[in-house]
Amino acid sequence: MQNLWQGVNEFVAVADQQSFTKAAKQLDLSTAHISRQVRLLEARLGTELVYRTTRRVSLTEAGNLYYQSCRPLLDGLQHAEEAVGELQSTPRGRIRITAPVNWGDYHLAPVLNQFLIDYPEISLHCELTNQKLDLIHEGFDLAIRLGKLDNPQLVAKQLGQRRLHTCASPAYLKAHGVPSTLSALADHECLSGTLDYWRFRDDSGERIVKLSSRLRCNSGNALLDAAKRNLGIIQLPDYYLKDAIQNQDLIEVLQAYAPDDEGIWALYPPGRQLSPKVRILVDYLTATL
Repeated sequence: MQNLWQGVNEFVAVADQQSFTKAAKQLDLSTAHISRQVRLLEARLGTELVYRTTRRVSLTEAGNLYYQSCRPLLDGLQHAEEAVGELQSTPRGRIRITAPVNWGDYHLAPVLNQFLIDYPEISLHCELTNQKLDLIHEGFDLAIRLGKLDNPQLVAKQLGQRRLHTCASPAYLKAHGVPSTLSALADHECLSGTLDYWRFRDDSGERIVKLSSRLRCNSGNALLDAAKRNLGIIQLPDYYLKDAIQNQDLIEVLQAYAPDDEGIWALYPPGRQLSPKVRILVDYLTATL
């Protein structure tokens, strides 16, 4: 009996990604295999489904019609398998997750490693990057985001909070004085990260202070080291500064203007129910973090 599903999954992945290479990455297969399966599908249907050029991939009229019919079928098949999976006592399968680099190193990695110990039938593909990857097109099940969210199209669940601290070394404060107001920061060396401003809060609400920094670096660890070397004031999340503040290597300043805590979020694509394995991971992160 002819296999009506042969090539369908590969074709839908190519249509979703508009790329054979990205489809291969999503399905964890070779590009050659993806191309071969799509050509076999086209031969079986007797029509071309995909326009292939050196720069991009697009669907033919027949391809678009076939895609619109196949996409909900594959979604239904996935949901059916996930429903059966819920009946299994042991969750299994692969989860693809992305998170920011330094927060992932400090907090997420140890939790995920313990998660793998507790759930031996689950495998993880974790990509730590400060780029906000497209979950749907890149094939990720889950993303961790910090702070304010800027993509209302994704479903968000809060896992926890982080707190920002503004600090400097005792030697720096002795040499340059302790700032007592936000305007006083203009007279200090402010060491900034990815953004060119810091957030604070006073009686009137949130205050944004623009910075002119001698040192600007996207590494929290580099900024922490610079502050310890008396180069200036930093504003970083608590997980960078906990030990330095406790050991009095750094002194917190402007505490009266401390900003509100920021959220730590788990994001996943809308329009579909969380699979059991991903739901278990989200619950695990919520309880642990």
